[in-house]
Amino acid sequence: MGASGPKFIRFDFDFAGPPGSGQRIATHRVMNSIAMLTGVLPFAVAMSFTPGPNNLMLASAGARFGFGQTWRHQLGIVVGFAVMMIGVGFGIAALISSVPALYTVMKIASMVYILYLAWKTGSSSSAMSEPGAGRPMGFLAAAGFQWINPKAWIMTVTAMTTYTTPRHDQILQILLLSLVFATVGAASSSTWVFAGQLIRRYLTSLRHRVIFNWTMAALLVVSIIPALFER
Repeated sequence: MGASGPKFIRFDFDFAGPPGSGQRIATHRVMNSIAMLTGVLPFAVAMSFTPGPNNLMLASAGARFGFGQTWRHQLGIVVGFAVMMIGVGFGIAALISSVPALYTVMKIASMVYILYLAWKTGSSSSAMSEPGAGRPMGFLAAAGFQWINPKAWIMTVTAMTTYTTPRHDQILQILLLSLVFATVGAASSSTWVFAGQLIRRYLTSLRHRVIFNWTMAALLVVSIIPALFER
C-alpha cells in the first residue's frame, strides 16, 4: 500500500538443536523476540511521539479539558491501535491490498474526517470559557478513528512488513508488536495531553485561545499531507 519506513537490520539466531530439544527452541524464540524488540522499539518511539492527528488532538484536548477528562480519549487510541495492529497482522492488510478501491475510499474518508476535526478544533475558541461546553472525544470514537487515521496505517503496515518474518512464530510476533506499540502509545498519549494542559495556563484570553485552536487546526490539516503523496 505504498507504506515505507526505516529498514533495520533483522538478527536471526538459529538454535536448531536436535529434534525435541524444547530448551533450544525456547531459547531460539526468546533471542529472536529480543532482537525484534530491539529493532522495533526506536521505530515505535519515533512514530508515536512525533506529531500526527492523534497527538495533535490530544494536545488540544489537554489544553481545553485538562488531563483528568481525556483518559477515555487516550485509552481509545491505545486499545484501538492495538486491535488494528492485530487485525492487520492477521490479514486485513492483505484484504485491502487485494481491493485497492477499498483503501482509496478509506484514505479519502480519513482526510475528510480530519478536515472536519480541524474545523471543529479551530471553531471551538470559546469552549474553555464556557463551563460544560464541549467534551473530549470518547473511547469508541477514538478507537474507531484509528482505522481511518493515515499515520496509524503507515505505522502498522510498516511495522508488520519490516519487523516480522515468516521464519518465526507469527502469532507471537504480532502480539509482541501490538504490546510494544500499546505501551509506547500510552506514554506518548499521556505526554501530549500533559503538554496541552501545561499550555492551558497561557490560554486565559479569548485571543490566545483563538490563536491556539486555529494553530492546532492548521497542524491537523498539515498532518494529512504525507498521505496525499503516498502511493
